[in-house]
This record gives sequence, structure tokens and C-alpha cells, in this order.
Amino acid sequence: MVIKRYLVSNMNEALTRIRYELGKDAIIISQRKVKKSGIKGWFSKKVIEVTAAVENFEEEKSTLNSEQEFRNSLENIKKLMESEVRIKKDVENVKDTINNRILEHNANVEKESPKATKYQENYMENINHVNDKTSIIQSENNMEQSGDKRDFESVHKEVSDLKSLLNKVIQNTSVDENPINYLQEKLSQLDIDEKFHDEIIKSIDEEFSKEVDETERLRDIFERNVLVSKKRLNGRVVLVGPTGVGKTTTIAKLAGRLALVEKKKVGLITVDTYRIGAIEQLKTYAEIMNIPFKVVITMKEMEDAIEFMEDCDVVLIDTTGRSSKNTMQISELRAFVQKANPQHISMVISATTKNKDIMSILNGYSELSYDNIIITKLDETTVYGSLYNISKSANKPINFITTGQNVPDDIRTSSKEEIARFILGEETLC
Repeated sequence: MVIKRYLVSNMNEALTRIRYELGKDAIIISQRKVKKSGIKGWFSKKVIEVTAAVENFEEEKSTLNSEQEFRNSLENIKKLMESEVRIKKDVENVKDTINNRILEHNANVEKESPKATKYQENYMENINHVNDKTSIIQSENNMEQSGDKRDFESVHKEVSDLKSLLNKVIQNTSVDENPINYLQEKLSQLDIDEKFHDEIIKSIDEEFSKEVDETERLRDIFERNVLVSKKRLNGRVVLVGPTGVGKTTTIAKLAGRLALVEKKKVGLITVDTYRIGAIEQLKTYAEIMNIPFKVVITMKEMEDAIEFMEDCDVVLIDTTGRSSKNTMQISELRAFVQKANPQHISMVISATTKNKDIMSILNGYSELSYDNIIITKLDETTVYGSLYNISKSANKPINFITTGQNVPDDIRTSSKEEIARFILGEETLC
């Protein structure tokens, strides 16, 4: 008895290979799903392990001459000759395809980084496997002429199966051949800014063992690189940021959280005199929560408002949204912030901000020396790579995230683990 084990992607491939190597009388003993590691442990995938066996394998071969008389008919000889021409042509086409793929691969390797050559050996092993199969087909064709009982239709079908197998090998090899491209595509799908790709890929390549899959490696990198703060707010806290990120709603949520949940004495001050609606909104919230509220226009009014609220545990100060590109407006805002002499300056930025704008906004407001980040509008997107991009670009901790319009409920602190789950798409708000 001959027993052989095969690792295949599906049962059709298993049956084709078993029939090639063990014949039609082979039986499948067992099958199970196993995990096959990829290049350097990247992109491991599940395959099927199939064990097959055949009785009297050599005797089976010897019986191939039993139908020799049937083969002697002129009609069948004619068909076999026609089949031989087609089979040889198919085999040559397969070999030409293989050689072309090898030439393309070698050309690509020369263009790519030296790291790509690490994957060439795996590619060549797959190609050699297919070359071996073409040799089997050629030898089987010779057996046809000497009395193989399988007719030409069967052999022709096996050549077609071989073509399918070749296509699968080429497709699988193209992924394993360049895992860097795959990982870059993965990071792009997560909306991680391209400027961080090389750093992340280098960390994955150098720091992790083969046993850890790419998702867990990314999770570890995100958890390490994202800064999170859970410090309680106290004293004077100024919120700054561009127009439209939700500063006014956020400050109302913070006031409700501090006053209603943490039972602190809270005061509200706004410098945003450009939007009458924002003033009325904060005034309404202040009345509902029964907390002091002041609108300031001049430096003197800021000084008086702070003195008026000196017995408050926390004073939240809302500011006018300014363009990060307008240095004059940022300088005016800076004067008010300095007059407030805050213990904390929170940079408020939306999770929907485009990657190209994140750095521009953060740099424009850096003059204000913000010490923490509040990321808003997580409920308005389904991709959360911006959480990584903002934290990494600012190099400041995320203090709060906002997750909806409800005041004061939809604001909370977060953890590195939760942020990583958001970035990986494992947690959403939609």
C-alpha cells in the first residue's frame, strides 16, 4: 500500500493530484484543515491536509495493458495521434507561461528593494512544482502510445486541470512574493497616512516572531504608538480648534459630565462671539445645569470672568474657530489663551479630517501649546485610521473622544486597546 499526504487549497485540487500520482483506485483516508505559514510568518493561510492511499500500486500499473486490443483499432490510433498533437501544444504553452513568469519575476526583483529577493526561493519552488507536473503529462502521453488505458479525453482534461493549477500557483505566489505591497494596501484600507507606512512595516519585520499574524502585530504597534490620557480635568481648561469640529457641543458635554457625573462645580466662558447661535446654545446648557456662564470680548472681560469663577473646580473656556493658515487670527487667539492662564489646552479635531489636512491644522495651532487632544465625530465615519494619524502627528495624548450628538452622554475617555480596535475596524459606531 502506498500512502501520501497532500496540502491543497480545495478538494478539487486534491482529487486532481491524487489521480495524477496514485491512480483512479486511490481512496481518501482523512482530511482536515491546517494552518500553513507564509513568508517569514506573514499572511499564514488555512489549507486542507488530505491523506490518500492505494492498494497494489505497481500491480495497477501492470494492468494498463489489459485493453491493448481496444487500442489497436485504426479509429482509436487516429484519435490518439490527434490528441498527442493537442497535448504537446498544451504542454508547450504551459511551459512558455512558466518561463515568462520567471523572466517577469526576475525583472521585478531587480527593480524592487533587496528585501524582495528573500521571497524568490519560495516563488521558484512553486514554479518547479508546476514544471514537474508538465513532465508527468508528457510521460503520460508516451504511455498513451504504449497502451495506457486512460483515453485521450482523460489526458486532455488533466492538461486543463494543470493549467488551472498553474494559475492558482501564480496567484498565490504573487501575494507571498511581495508581502510589503500587501501590508501597504492593508494600511491604506485602514486609512493610515502613507508617511507612517515604512515605520510600521519596519517594526513588523524586525520585532515579531512568525507565530504572530499581521493583525496582532498591527494591534501591538497601534497600542504602543497611540498616546492616551485619562487625567481628570481641573482648573481652567481652554478648547481650541478649527471651525466645524464641534467645540461648542463638546464643551457642553464636558460640562455635563463634570457637573452631573463627577459632581464638580463648573463654570463656562465663551470667546466665540462670531456665532450668536453658539452663545445661545451654551447659555441654554448652563441654565439647565445651573452653572455660571460668561461671554467675553476683551482681555479685561476675560480677566473679570475668571475672577468671578474663582471658586469653581473647573472653568471650561470655548474659543472661536480659526483657520490654521491664518497666522494673525491664531495670534489673536493666543493672546486670549494666555490671559486665561489655563492648566490645560485641549486641541479639538474631527475624526473625519482628511490626512493631508491633519498636519497642517496641528502645526497651525502648535503656537497655542496644546497639551492634549479631543477627537470628535467618530459617529460620522466608518474608518478610524485618523485616530492613529492625529495622535502620531501631534505626539500628544488623546484625552476624550465624542461619539454622537447627545449631551452629555456621547463623550468619554478611551483606552489604547479600544483605539486599536477602532483603527483595525473591529469596533464601529454605525
